Order: sequence, then C-alpha cells, then structure tokens
Amino acid sequence: MSSTQSDIGPFPLGSVIESANFKGKTWLEMLAFDPLFNCPIGNVTFEAGSRNSWHKHPGGQILLVTGGEGLYQERGMPARRLRAGDVVQILPDIEHWHGAAPDSRFAHIAITTNPQHGEPAWLEPVSDEDYAAAAKQGAQHGGRRE
Repeated sequence: MSSTQSDIGPFPLGSVIESANFKGKTWLEMLAFDPLFNCPIGNVTFEAGSRNSWHKHPGGQILLVTGGEGLYQERGMPARRLRAGDVVQILPDIEHWHGAAPDSRFAHIAITTNPQHGEPAWLEPVSDEDYAAAAKQGAQHGGRRE
C-alpha cells in the first residue's frame, strides 16, 4: 500500500493507474480485496478533467464520493455532478463512466458488488466533446443520493 495521503479524502492516494481505459492521471489504492469477503473496495482519485472510459460491471458497482467534485453518466442519460457524500448505485451491466469535473480533483470509494459475476467490460473512451457536454449537463443536474 502507498503511504502517500490524498489531499481530498481520508484514504491513501495509491498508485497511478497505467491503462488506456483512463484519460488523465488517476490513482487507485485498494482498501479491501480479500476474496473471503467477496467485496473488493478501492479508493480512486482523479485529477481535474480526468475520467475513465465507458464500461459496465456484470455484478454492479457502488460509488461513495469522499472529496472534490466529479461527474457520473449512464449511457443515454444526462450527466450528474457529484460531491462528497453522494452515493451512486450502479445496476449490473449499466454502461457508464465517471471522473473528475474540469475544475476539481475527485475521489470516491468504488465497491465492486457481486464480483463472482466477472470483470468489468471496458468500452470506448469518453471523447473530449462528450466530456465537455457532460460537464455542462452536470452543472445543471447536481448529485443526489440514490
């Protein structure tokens, strides 16, 4: 585990994610990953403007926002702006993406639900144009607890 503390959340920053499925700098610190518990949990921190690609989780996912401001969007739906305290419950196989707002770092706890159903399926990147439109939409559709 990394000893570097995040400046926007209570958990360690972790290591930079080196993946084509992320645009911009993003860090991951796994907090719980013992298969005995069947519930991988990680702290994910995005620099301003960074995001992941469209993807879906066969078993679903829960996001607990711990700091900064971010964006979340499901395919075909308006983007939502997320802030500390927001909770996003993502149903299995829902195509979505999440990342930082253009002007803020963003941190959330990612909980993989039902991991026995398989790994996430990564899809296409979120284009700069779609990200800019989502950021504009997100300013109009604030976060909410689900």
